[in-house]
Amino acid sequence: MWWIILCVATLVALPFVAEWRRWPMNSAARNTASGQFIELSQGVTHYQWHGPVRGPVAVCIHGLSTPGFVWDGIVGGLALCGFRVLTYDLYGRGFSDRPRGVQDRAFFLKQLGDLLTELGIEDDITVVGYSMGGSIATCFAAEQLHRIRRLILIAPAGLVFNASRFAHFTTHTPIVGDWVMRVFGGLYLWRGKLSKAGVDPERLLQMADESRTRGYLDAVLSSQRHFLERDLTEDHRMISRAGIPVLAIWGTEDAVIPISAMGKLAEVNREAHQVAIKGADHWVPQTHPQAVIEAIQQFVREL
Repeated sequence: MWWIILCVATLVALPFVAEWRRWPMNSAARNTASGQFIELSQGVTHYQWHGPVRGPVAVCIHGLSTPGFVWDGIVGGLALCGFRVLTYDLYGRGFSDRPRGVQDRAFFLKQLGDLLTELGIEDDITVVGYSMGGSIATCFAAEQLHRIRRLILIAPAGLVFNASRFAHFTTHTPIVGDWVMRVFGGLYLWRGKLSKAGVDPERLLQMADESRTRGYLDAVLSSQRHFLERDLTEDHRMISRAGIPVLAIWGTEDAVIPISAMGKLAEVNREAHQVAIKGADHWVPQTHPQAVIEAIQQFVREL
């Protein structure tokens, strides 16, 4: 009987031990970070400016699992358009804090709103969102219509989303899903990232390192459960009615946000400019940065 109790106790303790062994996001871990840090209402946020010191602001919002450096191949092209480019790490990712709590729509909009307020950014904002960041950008634009100059979405969630079997299980299976995510989530994400062709190997290692930081897997799981799969059709309709220019960029081989989302966006916003990048999958900002930049530059010139 004792060995059964020991096995059960070990299984129960395993996710807590695994999390304890991951390194905390603190001042020591931030020694290598470029950019700046700011204390907001929910915790410390890491952010960075790129491009000219004056000009209209473009705020770039990354996705579920990869922090602000996902924009490295894009910010130079935005700067050439005359933008002051602001990138930042969502809570739970990169060099930002890992606050506890539900990561839902209000959570992400609070961080973005706090950051813009503290940096004195008021209006005439171009919001650029990738994957889950596209959902955040869409929600922010719909709630702050008067502040938005244009909205640029790259493989955005919020219309159609195909979760992997692992993500679907952990998202929709309470308790057991939490256990699986904490124990195996890092391996799942790590293997998926390191197997990606066409991405800078150094960046792949940085992505893999994310899963080794304390609080990261909990943040990803909370975002999956409370935000990532939300339908934002009505938000897109609000943006369309307000006449805000929208550019949506898709990958024709994207299995996460399939190209069918392009048709759904056309149904709710007929004025949206849409570009499909042939051969690109969900990693499009990193595998096809030049094509993304060219689509954005053309969009900006035509307005």
